[in-house]
Amino acid sequence: MEFCRSWRSMSLAEKIHKDMVTAMKERAADRLSTLRMVVTALKNKEIEQRTPVTDAQAGQILTTLIKQRRDSIEQFTRGNRPELAAKEAAEITVIEEYMPKAAGEEELRALVISTIADLRAKGSVLGPKDMGTVMKAVQARIQATGLRADGRVVSELVKAAL
Repeated sequence: MEFCRSWRSMSLAEKIHKDMVTAMKERAADRLSTLRMVVTALKNKEIEQRTPVTDAQAGQILTTLIKQRRDSIEQFTRGNRPELAAKEAAEITVIEEYMPKAAGEEELRALVISTIADLRAKGSVLGPKDMGTVMKAVQARIQATGLRADGRVVSELVKAAL
């Protein structure tokens, strides 16, 4: 039967939708509202491009949603609204379940150093003005390894290495 696929072959969007149905059945209101928000964001992207979202695009959407939640936490903390900041933090926890493993700082440092070494081995003379080139190469490596990393941390590590 075609429709009885294993969870390994299920796309990220399908998995999120399936988990949303499970949250409905379990009456997990907070989790359900977060998953509905994620499904809506994925559906909006699908409508915008008129094709189903790929796992890579879904990952980018999730990253954007997490970034928005972090910005909201910062605003709510500044506005002395800890209960709203806590709600946003809980949403981040749910969204991160669907994201690849976050790379640690040491792992990122090693990736940055090896990327710079490879670029120099190809004949590039790298200095602080080549930050964009190095950042592109490092981000490509991070995605290729299936990890994720905060762009600010990567930027700081690249700046320090150059």
